[in-house]
Amino acid sequence: MFVLMLSLFLAACSGDDSASDESDGADGEGDGSDSSAEQEITVTAKSEISSMDPSLITDTVGFQWAGETLEGLYRLDEEGNLSPGIAEDSSVSEDGMTWTFNLREDAEWSNGDPVTADDFVYAWQRAVNPDTGSEYGPYFLGGIIENAQAIADGEAELDELGATAVDDHTLEVNLEQPVPYFESMTVFVTFMPLNESFVEEHGDKFGTEAEYTLSNGPFEMTSWDHSEGWTVEKNDTYWDADTVQLDAVNAQVIKEISTGVNLYESGELDQTELNAEFVDEYSTTEDFNVAEKPYLYFFKFNQEANEALANVDARKAISMAIDRQGLVDVILNDGSVAAEGYVPSNFVNMPDSDEDFRDAQGPLVEHNVEKAQEHWNAALEELGTDSVEIELLGDDTGTSSNVLAYYKNQLQENLEGLTINVLEVPFNERVERDQNSEFEIEAATWGPDYVDPNTYLNMYLEGGQNNNMNYVNEEYDALIEQANGEYAQDPDQRFEAFLEAERILLEEDAAVAPMYQDSKAQLFRPSIKGVFTTATGPELEFKWAYVEE
Repeated sequence: MFVLMLSLFLAACSGDDSASDESDGADGEGDGSDSSAEQEITVTAKSEISSMDPSLITDTVGFQWAGETLEGLYRLDEEGNLSPGIAEDSSVSEDGMTWTFNLREDAEWSNGDPVTADDFVYAWQRAVNPDTGSEYGPYFLGGIIENAQAIADGEAELDELGATAVDDHTLEVNLEQPVPYFESMTVFVTFMPLNESFVEEHGDKFGTEAEYTLSNGPFEMTSWDHSEGWTVEKNDTYWDADTVQLDAVNAQVIKEISTGVNLYESGELDQTELNAEFVDEYSTTEDFNVAEKPYLYFFKFNQEANEALANVDARKAISMAIDRQGLVDVILNDGSVAAEGYVPSNFVNMPDSDEDFRDAQGPLVEHNVEKAQEHWNAALEELGTDSVEIELLGDDTGTSSNVLAYYKNQLQENLEGLTINVLEVPFNERVERDQNSEFEIEAATWGPDYVDPNTYLNMYLEGGQNNNMNYVNEEYDALIEQANGEYAQDPDQRFEAFLEAERILLEEDAAVAPMYQDSKAQLFRPSIKGVFTTATGPELEFKWAYVEE
């Protein structure tokens, strides 16, 4: 497995360039915490939670808080490595097809029920059950766990899923084929266990209010005002409760950066994001830090929604017309970096190598106005018109509004005859429109679901769950299928297939247009220690956090 080594974004707040203070805090011993300090913090959320049902969650806000209240087989530690969760250890057969997970016997739900292997089997069956309507269930389990896709397609029964409770504390998983990154996948929220009796008791209400949630993780949700915020409190029934030092984490929904900064200054918030307007003002303070993340912001081109977007020259022109460096330097000014490809930098290395995947591939997108205009003129000629109108869909938050305005200006200034109509909607509505292919160009975001190039590159297979932009390329499909089939146990050939697939996706087809890789500039109280960012799961991990007086 290829492991992402993430820097601790609160290291800067400790007054030390190293991460040693945070590592000590994560150990739960000798961490220097002061029991007299109030162990409660308040952070921001960019939107309300759409659901706390792990089978239905599709957005980063849901991932964050489900990841704090639930725990799967593993969770990621401060260095991005798998650390024990409900599983104490695991083993895999020589052919890579059968995994056996040994579960701890002291894990409980917050209602006192034991966490058992049956809870995983039930959750995974529910995720692929077509009646559930899970987006990520078929996407994650289909083609991975034996019979998952057949169940999702209504061609097999739930009890035929390749996940079996051998006994209360032994989970056996049979795969369709070897999956090198399978253990890494189990960190993701869709793989979390569910207490069957609790879920069935509450039915459609499950995961919709605090009272309809049940925890087996470090925290449990105790209040939830959908439009305003929510609170999670320490879960005393958690198997590792002695490590958890925070009594509560409060979240407030804050869409405007200026509002967050004002609330931080008044002491009502302990963390808030910054945009370019505030970075220079706070960059020299001890509260300021930048968290680099493998999150990609990009254009999705819906080739059936607008005739122009079905034209490869038009898509290449749009991609080349935008100055990504100017975007990150001036508009964002938060440490984000201009994208050079679809797989982010500092995410995964080539097999048995320290070479980053991004460096091995090299740049696949560029800003070149002259080339952009050549492609645009070719597209207009083929379309038989001198003007094109395209709708650009994006979020309605302050930072997003500035970025969307930049995109509009760049495209209309550099591509004669192009009119961009910006449509800003709430985050949840954009996600729904994305899922229903109700967009022309979407300013989209993708973060990794596990640590492997496949989490980015398998999105655009014909008929795939996330290929909601009508892209089809048989050669691309074949390469991804080879990477996950015949090359599954040959890392070198597998990564060569990924490199070629990414080249086709961007260089040949311009099916999507990567814009920038995210970093989060923020204010965070220097007294809060032991918080770190992870590649998958919660964006901020609070299990090992504490407040120092």
